Amino acid sequence: ARVHSLGDTMTFDGTKLRAIREEFPVLASSIYLNTNSTGAFPRAAKEALEGFGALLGSWRDELWKERFFGDLAAHADALAELVGGEKGSVVTDANVATLLGRVVSCFAFEDRPKLVTTTLDFPTAPFLFQGFARYGAEPVVVPSRDGVRVDTEGLLRAIDERTRLVCIPHATPGTGALVDLGAVVARAREVGALVAVDAFATVGAVPIDARALDLDFVLGGSHKFLCGLGAAFLYVKPKLLPELRPAVTGWMGTEDPLAFGDALTHATGTRRFLAGTPSVIGALVSRPGLAMVRELGVDAIRARSTALTGRVIARAKEAKIDVKTPERPEERGAIACLSFPGDAAVHKELLARNMVTSYRGLIRVAPHFYTTDEELETFMDTLVELARKARA
Repeated sequence: ARVHSLGDTMTFDGTKLRAIREEFPVLASSIYLNTNSTGAFPRAAKEALEGFGALLGSWRDELWKERFFGDLAAHADALAELVGGEKGSVVTDANVATLLGRVVSCFAFEDRPKLVTTTLDFPTAPFLFQGFARYGAEPVVVPSRDGVRVDTEGLLRAIDERTRLVCIPHATPGTGALVDLGAVVARAREVGALVAVDAFATVGAVPIDARALDLDFVLGGSHKFLCGLGAAFLYVKPKLLPELRPAVTGWMGTEDPLAFGDALTHATGTRRFLAGTPSVIGALVSRPGLAMVRELGVDAIRARSTALTGRVIARAKEAKIDVKTPERPEERGAIACLSFPGDAAVHKELLARNMVTSYRGLIRVAPHFYTTDEELETFMDTLVELARKARA
């Protein structure tokens, strides 16, 4: 797929920002601050989608070996580099629930039955862990004290010698509070537990380094800050692979998927976490957005995002709007969450004015590298005025 070169965009000056914005058609008709739910879709992704359709029109089986397997591997390796993993340490599939389920299916629960997560994680992990209780797992969901942040002390107390896996978000998807990954990993290492981090709500906007943090698993996806389609990924620490054999598997997880023989064995590498026929289209359509994020650099995106969300928080506080996201930049991810009486109706009015955010019991505002200072101020002017009327 075509990926436009953005040149030196580290400063996000006016000229560069205009070039970036031209890649996203939705920005011409709306103030789009919904990236934490679904990122803006780039022109090159649409072209990749159309190209895939053209291939289907002249299908031949050789495409799997001649192209698609290579495309999938290249996309996975680019994701591995983005999260600090080694080449070959990432696989992709349709969604995080599928991939996390394969991870948990590797475990027996006789000696270490506990699967630990938090109330502020996305519902996938708690619900999935609940399902594995029928096989002897003991799900433990640690509550938050304030509804905004993960209770780190409570989480650390829950991790003990009976814990098999801890699954935590990089940042809470509902409020954007970053989690102290270092403290969790340190405690897990003390007792021999494994750690999985769900980075879906941060990848592409907040740096994460799997090797530096000594993470065992990292999960994420492309349709938020990576501006792609519904394609998820799983990083697995390579040294763990010999002891991990997913029970939930399929033909793509074998050593030689195209052999179609009777001698079925798990692939030696991370590819053992694949299962059935892969979702090629998700990876192909997600590559342009990923390429753009990698070219811009996550550090530069993080700096821009922090400045923009900081401005949302400052304007909200001036207007006496309750902020449900940590104010300190080092404690928040890439969103700012606001709450006030009548916020649901205000969200609907903002949508009617083509100012797009997401609502989950509060208004979640997620600017990205394509957001201008001017449109953010216009959005906040409108939100503050509507909030004032709602409270009158």
